[in-house]
Amino acid sequence: MKVNTDAKKIEELLTRGVEAVYPTREFLEKALKSGKQLTLYCGFDPTAPTLHIGNGIQMLKLSQFQELGHKVIFLIGDFTGMIGDPTDKTAVRQKLTTEQVKENSRNYKAQASTILDFGGENPAEIKYNSTWNNKLSFEDVLELSSHFTVQRMLERDMFEKRMTEQKPIYLHEFMYPLVQGYDSVAMDVDGEIGGNDQTFNMLAGRDLMKDLKKKEKFVLTTKLLADESGKKMGKSEGNMIAFADTPEDMFGRVMRWGDGIIMNGFELCTKVPTEEIKELKTELKKGVNPRDLKLRLAFEITKTFLGEVAAKKGQDHFSSVIQDKEKPADILEIKPTAYDLLTVLVESGLSLSKSDARRAVEQGGVKIDDVKVESIDAKVKKGNVIQKGKRFFVKVK
Repeated sequence: MKVNTDAKKIEELLTRGVEAVYPTREFLEKALKSGKQLTLYCGFDPTAPTLHIGNGIQMLKLSQFQELGHKVIFLIGDFTGMIGDPTDKTAVRQKLTTEQVKENSRNYKAQASTILDFGGENPAEIKYNSTWNNKLSFEDVLELSSHFTVQRMLERDMFEKRMTEQKPIYLHEFMYPLVQGYDSVAMDVDGEIGGNDQTFNMLAGRDLMKDLKKKEKFVLTTKLLADESGKKMGKSEGNMIAFADTPEDMFGRVMRWGDGIIMNGFELCTKVPTEEIKELKTELKKGVNPRDLKLRLAFEITKTFLGEVAAKKGQDHFSSVIQDKEKPADILEIKPTAYDLLTVLVESGLSLSKSDARRAVEQGGVKIDDVKVESIDAKVKKGNVIQKGKRFFVKVK
């Protein structure tokens, strides 16, 4: 496939949602305009059974490279996923088994196919980093570790914080940047993209490429989708919007975002043209109702990650159930393993966990047959309709 060197598209790639480029923006811009096909990747550790829209931000950036004719790799970190990335973690991650990461990643390709093209004349490629990491001997690992210092690892904010709080730092956590960095060497890539919280790990790979391949690898970091307090949206924070969400759920979750995240959402999570986003930003400053823009944002995000048919379904559901205050005509029915409220909330999918369910009840967000629940010990029976928030319903069989 011929590489597209259109200046306007390259400018869009280098600016939209981009936090930083290493070694410099000029370095990558020159490479993009050279006409040479670049090979780049983004890694996704399968620590959960679904991708989320934070991952989607990276995939949208990968798709820009792919549309210009460059070779993109969707790397599943089945090896690194077992270690657990310590980035931003004030406590050690729970290690996963081979079976767990394999099961978690089972649907990743299908989900990623909504953004990336795995067919055609320039197909995205899926790779697994266990392919090369499982072949490393202990001697190989010692050689790789000789390229890093303990002092550099301790520069990481979360390690400094743990030391201050006298929390343990395990040696395998030190190894994570080394293992992720080796992915670049094993695949001999030209570049890597990732969220700006992955800068340290990606630059570790850049250093290894210099040392072992005598090659300048570019690193492009993207902005993170964060709420008004600066807390990033994702599975670790419990505010994840997942590719596995129903259209109704995805649309509704976006509608619950604070107004301060609207414009970032358009930039990072949709394909709405940049010029149009600027117009929407002007409208917001002039006093347009943020809710109107959020309705558009919810539609565009659902369309981007689930398709236009799904976006219309989510929009219709929101209009009838939330705006018109109606219950859905077709309420999901479940037969729980136990008839206590917390079990029903979790097994129906209305809550992610029993702690999440308990919190919803304590905050007054759960009803049984239109009556607000006052106690987490409430029992349910056959025929009860459980409601969480304004728009989530389930009927007990």
